[in-house]
Amino acid sequence: MDDGLLAIYLNDHLAGAVAGAALAGRLAGSNRDREEFGPALQELAVQVREDRDTLSALMRRLGVGIDRAKLVGAWAAEKVGRLKLNGRLRGYSPLSRVEELEMMRLGVTGKRTLWKALYVLAEQDLQISAAELELLTERAERQLDVIEACHTRAVAEAFAPVGDSTVATP
Repeated sequence: MDDGLLAIYLNDHLAGAVAGAALAGRLAGSNRDREEFGPALQELAVQVREDRDTLSALMRRLGVGIDRAKLVGAWAAEKVGRLKLNGRLRGYSPLSRVEELEMMRLGVTGKRTLWKALYVLAEQDLQISAAELELLTERAERQLDVIEACHTRAVAEAFAPVGDSTVATP
């Protein structure tokens, strides 16, 4: 196994986790007063931060150094991503929620793929726990379910006909 390639791979995912944790925190904060989004997104933000910390601890266990430049770049990219047009000159819009949930879906899907990839390495008897990775994969799948439910609601709300105060959810 090429430890250099593993280090690059893990650092790429850690950079994504840093950006994802920032996005999850912003998404939760922007929706904290919305009963249909707030509690689920608050819990999601906590879990995304925990998963980032788990990845960082795993990297330490494997003796993989952290590439600070990648982390700074990911953090900056997440901040720049906030500047996109969202249909309003200022503030948060229903479109912001839809797009942020879509970005979260991409990030959590990538994280789930990471845990599955590391599971393959766990079978090679590295310092990686297969049981821990199974739990992390299952948690990512539950996170995707939460994101999907919120996204469905957010899309229905964002694109509801003008004047329609009822939003159907599946």
